[in-house]
Amino acid sequence: MLPAHSYPKLKAYPHLVGNYGGAWQDQQKEFADFPGPIVMTSNCLIEPQPRYRGRLFTAGPVGWPGIRHIENSDFSQVVQAALALPGFAEDASEETVTIGFGRDAVLGVADKVIDAVKAGAIRHFFLIGGCDGAALGRNYYTDFAEHAPQDTVVLTIGCGKYRFNRHDFGTIGGLPRLLDMGQCNDAYSAIVVASKLAEAFGVGVNELPLSLIVSWFEQKAAAVLLTLLALGVRNVRLGPTLPAFLTPALVNVLVEKFGIQPIGDAKADIEASLSRAA
Repeated sequence: MLPAHSYPKLKAYPHLVGNYGGAWQDQQKEFADFPGPIVMTSNCLIEPQPRYRGRLFTAGPVGWPGIRHIENSDFSQVVQAALALPGFAEDASEETVTIGFGRDAVLGVADKVIDAVKAGAIRHFFLIGGCDGAALGRNYYTDFAEHAPQDTVVLTIGCGKYRFNRHDFGTIGGLPRLLDMGQCNDAYSAIVVASKLAEAFGVGVNELPLSLIVSWFEQKAAAVLLTLLALGVRNVRLGPTLPAFLTPALVNVLVEKFGIQPIGDAKADIEASLSRAA
């Protein structure tokens, strides 16, 4: 729902406040702390805990034994629960996360982006489509984003953004250095932007000052990777580890034909990407 807050119809209602919480793996703590009803509409539901089971609802393809399920878009039970529960005792400090950089928004300022690249203000673009997760030491994509040089732009797709989208990346020529293009299935926007920029510069996508750092970790991410390979995109960095289903022979094909590289140390990978572009 985070990108949805860019849509005019949602912004028209002041009681739609914004994003609450972080990534899916934090839900058991964050749902327990949230003093209102919760509706799960996607597939990232972890076993509900006693502290919030009674105010949890599911809808669409999601369900859990003993949890009330919304049928026929009748949310009256949720409304009743919202009116009965206490809510927050006081407002939290206001925090802003800038979103809404789908293909139309980015291409709407394509002339500024192109001018910034030609002037040397933007040296490189990094598309980060990986997720760090909750396991100890899984900080690669966050480290990559936070160590990207100040003259580079970070594009994000997928859930990885939740680990670093509150970081102040600053701007370049009035353009935010962090551009959230949406979720995994919004990879199409990133591909369209890359194609249009390549067209504007008169080069192929592989000749752009662009590096793609993506994850294979679940089915949508694997589909994104296969799409990129089908389009002939090369030199993608893949992590957090190489998939177990890749045999040595298949790995060799990916390396030889597509230049696939496993992720390593974030700082070293940044330097290698910039060196390759130079």
